[in-house]
Amino acid sequence: MFLVDKPKGPTSSRVVERIKKKFNVKAGHTGTLDPLATGLLVILTGKFTKNASSFLKLDKAYEVKAILGIETDTFDSEGTVLRRRDNEIAREELENVLKEFSGDIWQTPPIYSAKKIAGRKAYQLARKGISVDIPPKKVSIYSLELKEFQFPYFTIACEVSSGFYVRSLAHDIGEKLGVGATVVDVRRTRVGPYHVEQAKRLEEILGHE
Repeated sequence: MFLVDKPKGPTSSRVVERIKKKFNVKAGHTGTLDPLATGLLVILTGKFTKNASSFLKLDKAYEVKAILGIETDTFDSEGTVLRRRDNEIAREELENVLKEFSGDIWQTPPIYSAKKIAGRKAYQLARKGISVDIPPKKVSIYSLELKEFQFPYFTIACEVSSGFYVRSLAHDIGEKLGVGATVVDVRRTRVGPYHVEQAKRLEEILGHE
């Protein structure tokens, strides 16, 4: 098992491919991180790849930085801007909205996600201009804390169930505030009992390829 501190840029699949090539082993990750995201990526190799499904069910923790007043089609800063609003939001307004996101909630994954629709990944359909209708899913928020607020940016730390999309969380917070919001940075800090502090940077693991 490799605990990788994924850098910003590569896809999770690309990280897996590089580890496969370096160590000449069968390998697979246990939960995708977007190219924009950094942090803990758990990669299983060899016969341990059979345990991937149990890792997928583990709770996760993230730190998320988002910007208010902008909506994009991907719910993050790499997408196409759909709307801009310049209404200023006070810290108290944001804190009141965050209180609504606790316990079990219904969440719709972004259309630009790896969510499977009729056997195909949603983002593959969306890129072809095919209309994607993703049903909402019940997920859980165990804790949600506002770490920083400097309008229009805010940073939250959250502990959530498996299958949770932090891009959807930021989008939904923006919707409740009536101004929109989109993710700027995501860092996964924990997967079940494994913490990012235990992880190694990809370059450390790969050495000189």
